[in-house]
Amino acid sequence: MKKDNNLPEIIPIFPLSNFIIFPKTTVPLNIFEPRYIQMIDDSMKSHRLIGMIQPKRSGELKKPDLYQVGCIGKITSFNETEDGRYLIIINGVTRFNIKEEINSEKLYRLCKVSYQDYLYDQANRDETLINKDLDKIFSDLKNLFEKQGYMVDWSDLKKNDLASTLNTLSMASPFSLEEKQILLETKDLHTRRLRLEEIIKTYIHDNFQNKTLQ
Repeated sequence: MKKDNNLPEIIPIFPLSNFIIFPKTTVPLNIFEPRYIQMIDDSMKSHRLIGMIQPKRSGELKKPDLYQVGCIGKITSFNETEDGRYLIIINGVTRFNIKEEINSEKLYRLCKVSYQDYLYDQANRDETLINKDLDKIFSDLKNLFEKQGYMVDWSDLKKNDLASTLNTLSMASPFSLEEKQILLETKDLHTRRLRLEEIIKTYIHDNFQNKTLQ
């Protein structure tokens, strides 16, 4: 597995709470804050890459502490609205570790990062997942989503390959930011599936206890 030398060592950082992306997944973003408008402008002029990462619940309000692991995404679609917002689509490329934050006059934050721990994110390597691995997860999540009022097109989701489906479920599920961070930091798909199952079981157990107590 070789490091992609086209990936920049210093990247713009977009801290977004309770939101994660994974390699080989696609998400839309609505950009309206001036600092992130500037970030997208700069990114579109260069590598079209931005680092998505979760902020912690500590630090300053406008500059919270960051988790160490995020995922860099490439802007694959860009549209500007009449009121000046940017509607973009980003594709997850690879996870990264923050090495240090860079002082800058930019409105947004810049970090020096390393991709070394996640070289396999870019490798064309098949990881064994079979349909039955996801059947129980689908069943439990569908029940959990419906109870919390989430509407999901499950038939459309199942059309994706198993890896994309698992990562999409990890991103879209109504978990805490800490739980989503655990899923992001798992080494491989097999471990991510196990962690996802553990988290779902916790939610189901809590729901059962709450019903029992009522």
